[in-house]
Formats: sequence, structure tokens, C-alpha cells
Amino acid sequence: QVPLVESGGGLVQAGGSLRLSCAASGSISSHSMGWYRQAPGKERDMVARITAGRSAFYEPSVRGRFTISRDNGANMVYLQMNNLKPEDSGMYFCSGWREENTPELRQQYWGQGTQVTVSS
Repeated sequence: QVPLVESGGGLVQAGGSLRLSCAASGSISSHSMGWYRQAPGKERDMVARITAGRSAFYEPSVRGRFTISRDNGANMVYLQMNNLKPEDSGMYFCSGWREENTPELRQQYWGQGTQVTVSS
């Protein structure tokens, strides 16, 4: 279990940019990390993830606009969000998990979230 704290959310106009940060209090170097978004009344969906080997994957709606990155030495994960759209709005959560073969061993953990609101 590694505590995570997200920051960087806010209110922006469509077409603007934000950079979300996720600070971990322990080592994340061997973990996959991801950003999830949850809008009111909707389920929490993965937006982007990055493996310990720095392979990145994106939900199709954000591909080409968002970039996930990590700094293992600083125990930080980032989500650069460009050309924001109103449908990008929601609570963004940082998460990490062990790269194990079974869900039981993955031990996924979460931050408290940071709000992103994109106005039209």
C-alpha cells in the first residue's frame, strides 16, 4: 500500500491544458500506474496507464491529446492533458498496482482524486 496524492486539477476552457501530478509516499518503480476518470453518475474508467517499463496506453478518446509519464526517482506520475474538451471533465484518480499475474496479488491502491472541469 502506497499513499497517493493528486494535484493539478482545476477549471479550464475547452482547448486549454492541465498537468495532473500524482505524488507517492513510497517507491512505485516496480508498479504500473494509471489515471482514471469518474464523472457524476458514471463509472470510473481508465484514461491512461504506464507500466514499470514505461509502456503507455490510452483510452481512445484521449489518445493524441493526453500523455502519461513517470519519474521513479521522485515517486511521481503525471498526466499532461492538452486540447481539453468538456467531456474530459470529472474526478481524476491516480492508481498503482503490482505487476502480478493474478488480481489478488496486484494490490491496487488509489489516491483521493483531483477535480477537472472543462467549460465549453
